[in-house]
Amino acid sequence: MSLSTRATKVIAMPTKYLKEALPGISVSFEFFPPKTADGATRLDEAATKLAELSPDFMSVTYGAGGTTQDLTRDWVTRLQKSTGVPIAHHLTCVGAARQDVDNLARDLWAEGVRNIVALRGDPPKGSGKYEPHPDGYAFAADLVEGLLKVADFDISVAAYPEVHPQAASAKADLDNLKRKLDAGANRAVTQYFFENDHFYRFRDQAEAAGITQEIVPGIMPVTNLQGLVNFSSACGAHIPQWLVDMFDGLDDDRETQAMIAASVAIEQCRDLYANGVRSFHFYTMNRADLTRAICHALGVRDRAAKHAA
Repeated sequence: MSLSTRATKVIAMPTKYLKEALPGISVSFEFFPPKTADGATRLDEAATKLAELSPDFMSVTYGAGGTTQDLTRDWVTRLQKSTGVPIAHHLTCVGAARQDVDNLARDLWAEGVRNIVALRGDPPKGSGKYEPHPDGYAFAADLVEGLLKVADFDISVAAYPEVHPQAASAKADLDNLKRKLDAGANRAVTQYFFENDHFYRFRDQAEAAGITQEIVPGIMPVTNLQGLVNFSSACGAHIPQWLVDMFDGLDDDRETQAMIAASVAIEQCRDLYANGVRSFHFYTMNRADLTRAICHALGVRDRAAKHAA
């Protein structure tokens, strides 16, 4: 069967999946470090609520050029202690010497952090093209290899079903993903997408390239469509017209926006499940309600609910 045939052969959603919880699902959640007291309260509340869903891990990002690295470390250790869930620290190659990255990794391991999201990273705003630090890890594959020399971390790396915007080609992007996974990463987590065919085609191409590690789809519940459109233009994620149309005229109706966002994400995840996906990574935007509702509809229930049942 050719790649093009396999990529377009999408399995219809069995009726039972529309009525029943989906067995065997695992989830993970991503947060960013807040910069205000209100934001800190919101993140604490979101992480506490989502921890009740027993995720595989939760992760904390940091900004372009490592601009929030200290905040990231503080939140990683804080949330790991308060939630009891493994928290992954994002690490990039930008703006740091190998020795500094290695020292941070050793400190994290000593503090009980076992999960890392290893990325090349984006340069600080206004600095233009990415340039490796002269004494640093040049690319994510190098970072993965170096981290595993420090300790036996569980490492996630990034994947791009619609191709990284700075990649020379789709093949070059896929080759880079394979280098990261061959260096020892445990899984790849994708940039968000809204057309599942992009993911299926990418997954088939990865399999044909000899990639055997799990590729976890990144799911973005739409909390702010215009903000998402602006951000997506820079990161290379396509926003389909049908999604724009669904939110048309709802700028001042947050409640209806949330209902539509949940419906879109639930349908997307159910289709992915019917096509073999069992792990989902949610970009939460530091809010629990939408992600929690989506997970509940998929059958991922909190510990208290499971205990009561």
